[in-house]
Amino acid sequence: MRAQTLRSSCPPGWAIPFFGALLAAWLFPANAAPFEDPLPPLPPVRLDVPYVPTPHSVVRRMLEMAEVQPDDYLVDLGSGDGRIVIAAVRDWDVKSAHGIDLDPVRVREARANARVAGVEDRATFEEGDLFEKDFSAATVLTMFLLPGVNLRLLPVIQETLTPGTRVVSHAFDMGDWEPEQREMVEGNYVFLWIVPARVAGSWRVSVDDGSEFTLELYQTHQNIHGSAVMPGRVFTLEDTLLRGDQIRFSIDGQQYAGRIDGDTMQALDDGDVVKGWHARRL
Repeated sequence: MRAQTLRSSCPPGWAIPFFGALLAAWLFPANAAPFEDPLPPLPPVRLDVPYVPTPHSVVRRMLEMAEVQPDDYLVDLGSGDGRIVIAAVRDWDVKSAHGIDLDPVRVREARANARVAGVEDRATFEEGDLFEKDFSAATVLTMFLLPGVNLRLLPVIQETLTPGTRVVSHAFDMGDWEPEQREMVEGNYVFLWIVPARVAGSWRVSVDDGSEFTLELYQTHQNIHGSAVMPGRVFTLEDTLLRGDQIRFSIDGQQYAGRIDGDTMQALDDGDVVKGWHARRL
């Protein structure tokens, strides 16, 4: 049988709009409620730092360099999708970790990622300007920001964080604050600093034999120098070292090692050093 060509009396081009209307009526009947997005779009936010995720290999090395321990509280500034915070909890078993990000989209994404990883009870996130947040309780501080932001953070870190806090930055340094460690990880720089105690000024040192002298200390970040003023003599300090809350120096060949606690120092019994001394800030 020969096939016959069907002809229509409808005007040309009728088919596409006609069937399109039928499809729309089927998908969206008049009495149907519109689809609702469970995560509605958020308004755009002006960001000081663009979102660029840290490679997972760099995340791992950052946490290794910080020597993260289970009793640590880690804070990540500019936490993005939450990968550093989540890794600290999931892989290093820190007691808690917290991320701060200005972008609400990233915060929402990070919370969802924490739920998927099963760590949302210890991995938390908040939206906001990091310069308006208090992160002074952190024992580990991580960041992937920009050089100018790092420099603005430097005095905040040194003035508010506890001496000994480990600070790790991906990609960018902190100006003249020399890192304790710097590494290249698959083309990415990673920097580690230890927050130094604030020791600049005059200290009165008392020794077990009843003698006393004055310690004059000058400080630029963790770099210190100074002198010991004793009756009739002044000695330049040698072999000086400040790391976190621990200090070392030599006076006329005698080694001193101490731990700083605010306005006091207490001797450390650490090898062949002067024992039993203590000091208070004047």
